[in-house]
Parts: sequence; structure tokens; C-alpha cells
Amino acid sequence: QVQLVESGGGLVQTGGSLRLSCAVSRSPRSIDAFGWYRQGPEKQRDMVALIGGGGTVEYADSVQGRATISRDNVNNTVVLQLNNLKPEDTAVYYCYAKMQITIWGKSRDFWGQGTQVTVSS
Repeated sequence: QVQLVESGGGLVQTGGSLRLSCAVSRSPRSIDAFGWYRQGPEKQRDMVALIGGGGTVEYADSVQGRATISRDNVNNTVVLQLNNLKPEDTAVYYCYAKMQITIWGKSRDFWGQGTQVTVSS
């Protein structure tokens, strides 16, 4: 069973920074998209930042200029650095990967269990 293992998060003050890391528990055949979503209280789950297999990067408008996403294709990890945090960044952050696990399988979506980020005002 392949899992996405998240680390980071917690309680941060307004204006602070956080670093979220996610690792794949065992090497897949390929990782297409890799990144982070978040779900605030009584909100839908939205994309925060994604990085494609070719290195293309996409950020949500709400974090543009404050977020940096990077991936390590050797260790199958992705890191999100989010600066100048605001109370509205408070959410559960989920690691996401679109992966093909074996040569026989199709590429499909995987999610981490989520990590809480709370930004205090």
C-alpha cells in the first residue's frame, strides 16, 4: 500500500512561515502531479500548489508570491514553503499525488491524511 506521509504544520503566528513536507512511502513508477491542497473550516478542498512531472508549477491566487513548492524526484518528496501567513491560511493541508504505481496500473490520485495548520492573529 503506497502512502503519502506528511510532516510539518502546527500553530503559527500571523506573518510567520511554515514548511510542509510529503514523502511517498515507496517509489512509484511515476509521479505526474505532486503538491498540496487545503480545506478550511466549512470550505471545500482547494488546490494550494502543484508541480508537474516536467516541473511546471501552479499556485492558487491566494498564495501567489508567498508560496514556493519544490519536488525531489530522487527521493519522491515535495515541500511547500508558505511565508507571511495569514489567519485565512488556517486549514487542514493535504498532500496530493497523481501516480502510476506499477507498469501495469493506471495513474490515479493519492491523498495524505492531512496536517492541521492554524494561524493565530
